[in-house]
Order: sequence, then structure tokens, then C-alpha cells
Amino acid sequence: MREYMFNEIEKNLQNTWNEKKIFETKNKVEGKENYYVLEMLPFPSGKLHMGHVRNYTIGDVIARYKTMKGYNVLHPMGWDSFGLPAENAAIQNGAHPATWTVKNIEYMKDQLKMLGFSYDWDREIASYKPDYYKWNQWIFKKMYENDLVYRKKSTVNWCPKCDTVLANEQVEDGKCWRHGDTDVTQKDLTQWFFKITEYADELLKGHEEIKKGWPEKVITMQKNWIGKSFGTEIAFNLEGSEEKLPMFTTRIDTLFGVTYCVIAPEHPMVAEILGEKPEIKDAVDAMKNEDMIARTAEGKEKNGVFTGRYLINPVNGEKVELWIADYVLMNYGTGAVMAVPAHDERDFAFAKKYDLPMKVVINPIEKKTKKEIKIEVKEMENAFIGKGIMTNSDKFDGISSKEALTKMAEHVEELGFGERTVKYRLKDWGVSRQRYWGTPIPAIYCDKCGIVMESDENLPVKLPMDIKFSGNGNPLETSEEFKNATCPTCGGPAKRETDTMDTFVDSSWYYLRYCDPKNTDMPIDKNIADSWSPVDQYIGGVEHAVMHLLYSRFFHKVLRDMGLLSTDEPFKRLLTQGMVLGPSYYEKSTGKYLFPNETEIKDEKSYSKTTGEELVVKVEKMSKSKNNGVDPLHIITEYGADAARLFTMFAAPPEKELEWNENGLAGSSRFLNRVWRMVVENKGYFETGSIDLEKVSKADKNVIRKLHQTIKKVTASIEDNYHFNTSIAANMELINELQDFKANILDNGETTSESKKVFTETVRTMIIMLSPFVPHITDELWAELGETGHLFQIPWPTHVEELTISDDVQIGVQVNGKLRATLDVSRTITKEELEALALAAPNVIKFTEGKTIVKKIVVPGRIVNIVVK
Repeated sequence: MREYMFNEIEKNLQNTWNEKKIFETKNKVEGKENYYVLEMLPFPSGKLHMGHVRNYTIGDVIARYKTMKGYNVLHPMGWDSFGLPAENAAIQNGAHPATWTVKNIEYMKDQLKMLGFSYDWDREIASYKPDYYKWNQWIFKKMYENDLVYRKKSTVNWCPKCDTVLANEQVEDGKCWRHGDTDVTQKDLTQWFFKITEYADELLKGHEEIKKGWPEKVITMQKNWIGKSFGTEIAFNLEGSEEKLPMFTTRIDTLFGVTYCVIAPEHPMVAEILGEKPEIKDAVDAMKNEDMIARTAEGKEKNGVFTGRYLINPVNGEKVELWIADYVLMNYGTGAVMAVPAHDERDFAFAKKYDLPMKVVINPIEKKTKKEIKIEVKEMENAFIGKGIMTNSDKFDGISSKEALTKMAEHVEELGFGERTVKYRLKDWGVSRQRYWGTPIPAIYCDKCGIVMESDENLPVKLPMDIKFSGNGNPLETSEEFKNATCPTCGGPAKRETDTMDTFVDSSWYYLRYCDPKNTDMPIDKNIADSWSPVDQYIGGVEHAVMHLLYSRFFHKVLRDMGLLSTDEPFKRLLTQGMVLGPSYYEKSTGKYLFPNETEIKDEKSYSKTTGEELVVKVEKMSKSKNNGVDPLHIITEYGADAARLFTMFAAPPEKELEWNENGLAGSSRFLNRVWRMVVENKGYFETGSIDLEKVSKADKNVIRKLHQTIKKVTASIEDNYHFNTSIAANMELINELQDFKANILDNGETTSESKKVFTETVRTMIIMLSPFVPHITDELWAELGETGHLFQIPWPTHVEELTISDDVQIGVQVNGKLRATLDVSRTITKEELEALALAAPNVIKFTEGKTIVKKIVVPGRIVNIVVK
């Protein structure tokens, strides 16, 4: 018997697939509908991890299945290859980022090919290449011309380790998203911005189009990030001045309860205040250097300083103190807040800390009696933030706070010091980065012409090679060749922008470039874009919900408005796969993570006995820092690519976390060996030809029924929710049925021609259904079956509903309403025959003998009920 030599089989088939270019995709195939499946492109770090393997296997299973279902499938791969890690490697190792990047891409590409993924490598892109980032620059120019790009001075998140600006989304718990050991500070810089806020409302409305295909949690995260608020903007007068300070509130009903006001430490007024009160500068600087997200976190202690200034509440003329506080952000509303501590939790905590006055303007309503409950400030332990009856609010006393929201908004508009408006939490996207390894911003600064964009014929503005990587400052500043430019407008000497674009620009439209990667005239041809857009199935991590996924939606709409495509959304369906978890081992006393394979950890007790250290074992996300990662190359070498693919698809549904288990991987390997033996050991039983259903035995019928039930189940599990684990389990049940059929029928000499045909057809169909999951072994077994071609090109099987139903049916027999027997009978049994069989059943005779049968209710196919007394 030929052995299952997975390493040899997988390598040979990968070479064959590559030589034949069977995964090459045309933009249009007559008679076939286009289907675009895509996994988020990776950063070329040099090594795949098991998260990659899982993510890309999910996409590959879908791509192979849809191809077999008759679609013209686009399944590309590329590299998100700009970014700080490459630059850091250049600083540490003295290698140019391009050299480091190319080497890593080559290594990772080989790893991807070893896993048998069905990528069309002719469409491969890499964002570090000029033929790609040229179009980043072109799009930047067009956005600038359409007033969607601007430059302004602003307070930004600054990572001192990266020496660059971070978007709010790139700050996690006050730390840089790339390395959690560095505190993010605040810095004032002149930056380039994309006007994503111009599309804020459309980004929200677009959720209606995609809500059926996207996880609800992703849409919720985006809605919260965009943060649409309906409210009123009110102007408070600065005491002793004509100057007004506008504030935005969603609670205009609490206006009479304002007892102080607050501005953000970044507010333009602060500079003037510091000139008057320099003693508060240190406190203000400390607030500014706090992470913007952490500043507003629930439960965090609020800090502030009194400015010495007062404001006048326009509705009642009361004088209130003006404070600077860290819980107010400049990037929301107007950067100024009217504080109502009796009715806002943050204001309440701040007022308590600094002993500021409070005033109740809404009383709650007792649920049963519907009467007003008067609140006393001195008795308040928390702010009352609910609805109720207005009080201490002049002519609005006695009405509901809900009614007051409208009436008081109308009142301030009539008096001319307020206006109803809509605000968003979302702020414009700062795209300037002070580093080398990114797309150069195509802006030029001319003393005569001002800011101008580089001409189209000079694009791409290429990254220079004469760069010094010191680890401090922007490397592009070290290149005189790059900085010195010619103004495209007047032809005079000028200076080039040395900031590069945020790398999220690269990944915001790459899915479109895959459709038309060799176009030298435009980023993409509109007809081609429309034939593939939106992506039918997108796969990637939920951590990209408010960065990459939101930015891609913004870019898609911008490119649509430029006339480059017609659709409104980039991704029709989104699957956010769960993390891969592995066991982490660390010593309790030291907190030090250990390498399991080096310390030969058998269990917690043996380790503690040997070292004297108490060992703690946790199942956590695989990562280098926790030393719990698994090398995919080791898995492929030890078990094969198909076993790795099978385990990652079988161990858990795609959206759930997957706990790594070496025993589970070994189990996948054993199953593949069973499949292998089912074919190579039983060639003597194979017989092709049409099955005559009139001649098949009952045993044959059982196998046929199981086959069609399996086809139905496998197909439904893939189509409905990508529960590949259920699909694989159904095939495992089918092979069990085949083994029983072989042992009980074929091996016992009951080998009729029809039995052989049934066996052959079932084995053949099972191989087809397994092929999206384990393409190497199934292609090899396809040849063993005497078939030609590759399963990637074979149509997916369809079930016949009639053949999923058994010829027999089980009928319950009741006596006086209690079940006394069950009968296995033919579906075609007559009512009279069923009644006779029921009355003859021993257990029925036992309960009817000697009694009078009053009634017999016979429902063929369902039940027999006998009434006696």
C-alpha cells in the first residue's frame, strides 16, 4: 500500500498548481458571476504566526468553495510593507528598510505557498513600491484639490519612542499601540489632515447597507467612535468683556443648573490665561500630556485649575467660575463645557473634589404616585442624570425635562445666544508622520507660490536612499537631495514636505488595486472596480474596527465621488476571526514567562518540585512576549499543511477563540490518514457508472441517504455562517458510515455492482467536499481515483432532497394517551396495515387484552392512538 507522504505530496502539488497557474483570475469570465474574497493584508514581519494561518485558511476555504460553486473568484494577497518596524530594524541593524522588507516578503511568501493558499500571485502588491505609493500621492493631490486635505497646527498624540504622531485610535490605555511600554504625550505640531468629518453622517448612514453582513459589535464600535450628538451651542459672556465663549451641550434642559464652566487645556484661550496666571502652567502642561482617551475614562480622577476668570450664564445672568480641566477635550464640541454637577457624573465628581457649588434643576418622579420628589444638594451622593420635573428654572418650572429640551432650545434661539446643532466625536484624520518608511506627502513649499502639490508627471515622489538612521527625529530631514525641490508652478527653488503619510493610507484602498494592479494610468479602471466592488467577503481582526475599517469606508466614498467607482461601501460581508490562544507558563513569584519546550514543563507540580517555584499556567493570546507562540513551519514539517489547515478549521467556529492543542493537531493528522487509507486500500471495490436506485439494497440506500444528508449539511454550514467545524464533522460521520459499510457489506462478499458504485460515488463526493479544507491530500486522492484535473476546478456536489429521507418511518403507538410501543414501518404502509401491526405489538396487547377498545385513531406516518376501558 502506498503511504501518505504528506511532505512530498504537498510540495509536488504546490509546484504543479504554480506551473499551471490554476489560481490566476480574469476580471470577467463569460457565464460566471464575480466573487471577491479577501483577507486583511499582512505586515511583512518575516514570520507567519498561527493567527495568520487561521485567518488565511478561512479565506482560502471560502475562495475554493465559491470557485467550485461556479463563481469567478478573486483571491489576492499583498504586503502592508511601510511602517515603523522596518525603520526600527534599519536603526538597529544598519540595513536599509527596503532590504529588510524584501527579505521578509520573500520568506513569508514561501510560507504562504507551503500552506497551499489559492492566491493569484500575478496580482500581488506591496505598498513600499513606487508603482503603488504613486497612487497614494495622486489620491492625496485629488483630495487636496477637492478641499478634503488641509494643514493646521494642532495638539497631537506623540510617541517619544516612535518619534512620531499617533492617531487617537493608535493610543491604547495611554500607550503607543505598537509598543505598550511607552507613554503617549501631547505636542503642538503643524500637521496634514484628511477631512473624514465631511463624511461623518454618510459613514453612519452606510451602516444600514452593511449591517446584515457585518458583526454588530463592529458597527456599534464605529457608531460610538463617530459619536453623533444632537444638542445646542450656547455662548457664555466673559465677565467684563465682549468676548463670548461658545459651548456645546446635549442637555440644554440643565442650563439653569450651571455652577461653573470648564475648558480643555488645549483651548486657544489657555495661552492668554497663562499670561495672566503663570503659576498654573505646570498643572496645565501635566493635563495636556495625559493621554486623550484616558482623560475621559470612566472612574478616572478628574484634575483641574481655576483660571481666575468668570463667565456669565446668559439665561439668568449668574456669574460662574471658569476652570481648566483634563476631562474636557478640544476635539469634541467646542472644547468648552457648561458644568452642571447636580446632573452630570463627571461634573459631580469634579465639584466634590474642588468644593464647587451645585444646583438642582430636575427632580425625579416617584413611579407609583407620579409625584415630584424634591432633591436636596446636601443629601446627594451621586448626580441625578435621569428625567423628571423642572425646578429652579424660572418659567420652565413644573414641566417635564423632556419637554424642556425642546422649549429651552427654542428659548435660547429666540434670545440669540444659542443654536441647535449636531456635533460629532469623530475628528479629522491626522496623516502626518515624522518618519522615513512611508509614502512621501507630495507637497512643496515655495516662498513665492506658497503650498503647492507636485505635478502629476513627477509622481511618484520617491523616497531617497541617502538617509541616515540615527533613531532621533525624522530621517527624511537628513537628505538634502530630497528636501530641495523645484516649484511646479513658478519653477523657482522650493522645499519638499518631509513628513510621510500614516500607513493606514496604504491599506485604505489596497483592495481596489488588486483588481487592476498593473494600471499605469490610474489607480484603477472604473469598469474593473465596479465589476469587483464591494468585496463580497472580507476577513480580519476586530481590532481594526475604528482604524482600518473606518478609514477604508471613508476612502471608498471619496474615490466614488472622484468618479473612480460606483459603489458606496468597500466590504459587503465582514468576518472577524477569533484569536488563537496558547498556554503561557510563568513563575508566580517572579512573573517571568517561560519557554515550555526549553523547561520541559510536564505539569505544575513537577516543575514546582524541581525548581521550588510555583508555576502558573494561563491560556492567553499567542505572542512572542509570552513565549506561547507556535511556529507554523514546525507544524507543516511535523504534520503537514493539510493537518494544520484542518485543525484550525475544526477546533472552533471562525468567529470564536481557538485554543491551540497539539493533541487536536495529531487527531487531524490521524483523520487524514483514515481518508487516505479509505481510497488507497479499497481500489478493488471501486466501480464507476450510474447507480440504478431500483436495484440497490437497503444497506446501499442507507449510504446514499447519509451521503446526500452530508452534502446538504456541509453546504448549509458553509453558506449560512461559515461554521466549518460542522462541515468537517459531517464528513467525519460520513467516513464512519463508509467504514461500517465496507466492513459489514463489501468485506463480507456482498459486493454487488450497485454496492460498489454507491461506495465509489460516496468516497468520490467526500473527497470533493473535503478539498477546500485539505486541498493537497484530496487532489492526490482524486488522481488515485482515476480522475483528471484539480478539485479546485470541479463543481461542488448538490444533494437530492428526496434521497435525504429514509424509506422507513418510526410510529408511536399509544394506549389511552400513553406511549406503549414504537413501530419501524415503510412510509407507504396503508392505514389498515398500520392498525393491524399496532394491535399485534406485544406491549399493546398487554395493555388492551381483556378490555374494550372504544376508539382507534390512526394517522399514517405519525401516530396510532388506541382508547380502551
